[in-house]
Amino acid sequence: MTDAALDDLHATTPGSATRLAPRAWLHTDAPCLSLAGEWDFRWSPVADAPAFEDPDGWGTLPVPSHWVLHGHGAPSYTNVQYPFPIDAPHPPDENPTGDHRRTFTVPGSFDGAARVLLRFDGVESHFRVWLNGQEVGWSTGSRLATEFDVTELLVPGDNELRVRVHQWSAASYLEDQDQWWLPGIFRDVTLLARPVAPIDDVFVRAAWSAVPGDGASAGTAASGRPATGTGTITVPSIEATFPVRFRVPELGVDVTWASAEDVAPVTVEGVEPWSAEVPRLYDATMSAAGETVALRLGFRTVQIVGDRFLVNGERVVFHGVNRHETHPERGRVFDEAHARADMALMKRSNVNAIRTSHYPPHPRVLDLADELGFWVVLECDLETHGFEALGWQGNPSDDPAWEDAYLDRIARTVERDKNHASIVMWSLGNESGTGRNLAAMAQWVHARDTERPVHYEGDYTGEYTDVYSRMYPTLQETESIGGGAATPLLGCGPAEAARQRSKPFLHCEYVHAMGNGPGQIAEYEALVDRYPRLHGGFVWEWRDHGLLAHTADGTPYYAYGGDHHEVVHDGNFVMDGLVLPDDTPTPGLAEFAAVVAPVRLSVSPFGGGTAAGGGTVLIENRYHSASTAGLRFVWTLSRNGVVEASGRLAPGVVAARGSATVPVPAEVLAAAALAPGDELWFEVVAELAGPTAWADTGHVVARTQTLVASAPARVVDAAPQRAGTGSRGPRSGWDGDRLGEATFTARGDLASLKGHAVAGPRLELWRAPTDNDRGASQGGYETADPVLTGGVGDPDAPSSASRWEARGLDRLTHRLVAVERTDDGLVQRVRVAAANSGAGVEVTHRWTLTDAGLLLRTDAVPFGGWDVTWPRVGVRIDLPAALLDGTVSWFGTGPDESYADSSHAARVGRFEAPVSAMTTRYSMPQETGHRPELRTLTVGPFTVSTVPDPASGHRAGFTLTPWTAQQVGRAGHPHELPTPDALYLYLDDAQHGLGSRACGLDVLPEHQLWPSARSWSVLLA
Repeated sequence: MTDAALDDLHATTPGSATRLAPRAWLHTDAPCLSLAGEWDFRWSPVADAPAFEDPDGWGTLPVPSHWVLHGHGAPSYTNVQYPFPIDAPHPPDENPTGDHRRTFTVPGSFDGAARVLLRFDGVESHFRVWLNGQEVGWSTGSRLATEFDVTELLVPGDNELRVRVHQWSAASYLEDQDQWWLPGIFRDVTLLARPVAPIDDVFVRAAWSAVPGDGASAGTAASGRPATGTGTITVPSIEATFPVRFRVPELGVDVTWASAEDVAPVTVEGVEPWSAEVPRLYDATMSAAGETVALRLGFRTVQIVGDRFLVNGERVVFHGVNRHETHPERGRVFDEAHARADMALMKRSNVNAIRTSHYPPHPRVLDLADELGFWVVLECDLETHGFEALGWQGNPSDDPAWEDAYLDRIARTVERDKNHASIVMWSLGNESGTGRNLAAMAQWVHARDTERPVHYEGDYTGEYTDVYSRMYPTLQETESIGGGAATPLLGCGPAEAARQRSKPFLHCEYVHAMGNGPGQIAEYEALVDRYPRLHGGFVWEWRDHGLLAHTADGTPYYAYGGDHHEVVHDGNFVMDGLVLPDDTPTPGLAEFAAVVAPVRLSVSPFGGGTAAGGGTVLIENRYHSASTAGLRFVWTLSRNGVVEASGRLAPGVVAARGSATVPVPAEVLAAAALAPGDELWFEVVAELAGPTAWADTGHVVARTQTLVASAPARVVDAAPQRAGTGSRGPRSGWDGDRLGEATFTARGDLASLKGHAVAGPRLELWRAPTDNDRGASQGGYETADPVLTGGVGDPDAPSSASRWEARGLDRLTHRLVAVERTDDGLVQRVRVAAANSGAGVEVTHRWTLTDAGLLLRTDAVPFGGWDVTWPRVGVRIDLPAALLDGTVSWFGTGPDESYADSSHAARVGRFEAPVSAMTTRYSMPQETGHRPELRTLTVGPFTVSTVPDPASGHRAGFTLTPWTAQQVGRAGHPHELPTPDALYLYLDDAQHGLGSRACGLDVLPEHQLWPSARSWSVLLA
């Protein structure tokens, strides 16, 4: 390799002069040849690799791929850190390099081509190309397309293509995104025939405006009659050989432009608008003598009016996710079927928007976004986050030497994807500080695309962006931005803060979905409801980035940072999605879907607190542009989880942003009298009335559940005596160590139940820390009130988990104080505390034999100087391991786990699941599976029922898990958990909330669990 080629690795320029200008990624009928397949491959640990002619070390590698996922080197994960010295623009000498080589024959379909182009859609990070021994050029910009003209280098017969890819280069300083570093040719390589009379590039804009007096309401994609308006097609630029014919057959458009000067707007009436909810597309073609390109037009107009972000004149609320391209086996290699399934799951989960963090995705993703319907914030391939460690000293964002690279990246981003209706905003990049080069990027975008606004979160003072955007601001600051009491804004003086408050605001990242969580989705959504300036946001993030790996014995698991022996890494911070690596949705996704549901259902209180008093159902359509024509509203009335009556409501078609009220059905009002312990639940569900591209008929969009009436449960009495004898019945009282169907040890511990060995109850305050329990990214709310600190909390507060561990909550010891047998049962008193701690809990377990089974009442009274929250408060009972392969049924909340600040997806009902499905398999084991407000649980031969608190009606919840909280907390991966030797039943009176402090807010005070005297009762039948 020449010295000049090695020098290019240190260049701040984006590539060689032989690269062609960026252009749109078009669907064309011109011939092309995919070069995907098996290539010759050789890996070298340094940039100065042997010449291609050297015969040693060659094997094969599929293209597209990442070589580190095929046994050559290893992946590495960092969030902020650079995995090489911060010595910009220089990469290290230890620079893994992959040489790729293949031959191809130019097909006969290319014979009439005027030019032949070679296109690379994605190569990480620096690559150089040779064709038939002649250098073609080099380029950077890993997630951006690059084209070269290779017409003069092609020969008849076999042609040899060589590509040398270096993992590190000066460009790597611009690609410090929070993801795996995965070098290679990971997107398509294609040979393109360009005809004599081509259409090389086109920029088509399709605007829409409502007809005066039109309500602009629209149906869903499933049904309904979308409103029509005026469509205006403009073509800001065409690079083609004229004449050019433009056709939209469905709209009767057929025009021919003889020259560029003849290109004029086309206005059409009766056009249906495009939106993320009604993604109406019109097929169009643009033809020159040698080529026809196909376009799909979505008519919509993007505007900022005051502090509102509008599409087609209506405020947009982003219920979005940040989407990386990641797959556990392919990495960032695109698979369309998987992408479509992933995006369909988004739609079914009420996700309406995507931020393409932090680079343009494969271009077909944008086609799918147009088709399925998403608001897209398209982000440039840019992040320099590692310079934050140096106080941003040397950051390329403010260094003129890097200006060409910055402008090159934004131009290649915008030009490739400019024709997509789904893209409503351009983003300059992510976490790159601020500076003149970012301002220059914004200026370029404003000149090139006058419609779409420019986003960049790091422009704190709003100097060059059109919207105000932040990551993880507190609830108090978010309310201040929306219009509440003013608080200081990050990085802003008074005038700058006023400027930012005059713009539409969005959370480009919020509620960090790492592990079990996130909490507080509902609190943020409530602020969006209250303040129209707030336009929603994007959860971080959609999917865990786990890479499939195997232990020495072949056990599969999903690897995260450190699992590949990286020198520096950021651990499991890459496992922070609403979807697990194996495509399993998390309970957090269900919670998000419930909170942001586009139809809000509520039931007014029944008069006098009884069904006889009547009531109404309010249906609020919160869609941007879809009516409820594609939905049906189904109601059920259930007694103790069993449906007694059902039917449909008839609210009529509710227009977007409208509402309707219907009476509660008569069957509900006429419900039969209640027996002791009965609960009558009225549920209303909004579901799809017909199939869509992303869900089947009957898919639930929204639901609400209301307790119609309940009757106090029968008081559980002691077992009856036999009449006239004064003695207990045959199943009453003690028989040796047996009490009813249980036996007890001399200590008063449960030893068996119904003939099966069991153990407990054991007071437990510990839970396996969640990622949010372990995190301390923002201030703590346990030692400082967020209201009094403007949401800041205590900036020096350690994580909750470290506070719990410091006080020994994971290593409690139990001392038996007393045990006493009574005629009807047993009283066991235990003192629970940790080593070297004066704080503890006095516990009393009271067993009573009743006519319904064994009643266990637990009283827990804290003593000493408690100054920390409790993770949980409950008891553990160990059940036989033989139950692990069985199923469990319960009446209570479900179907998924839920917690104090993540409970909107939970409903009361009867559920059944395999024991193995009662916990979520997070890639780092942690607390999972808590289901509060249990009524009755059956697992194997055992039935456990809770007794409601007489005053509040509160009931204990449960967790059923193969491992103790301590075992789970010690494991770094699921495969590190021990072989289960029991099934552990936790009966918790309460658990601490989840929060989002791994990268966001701590648990809010109202969801914290502080030590207090508590009592709860359960019945073992």
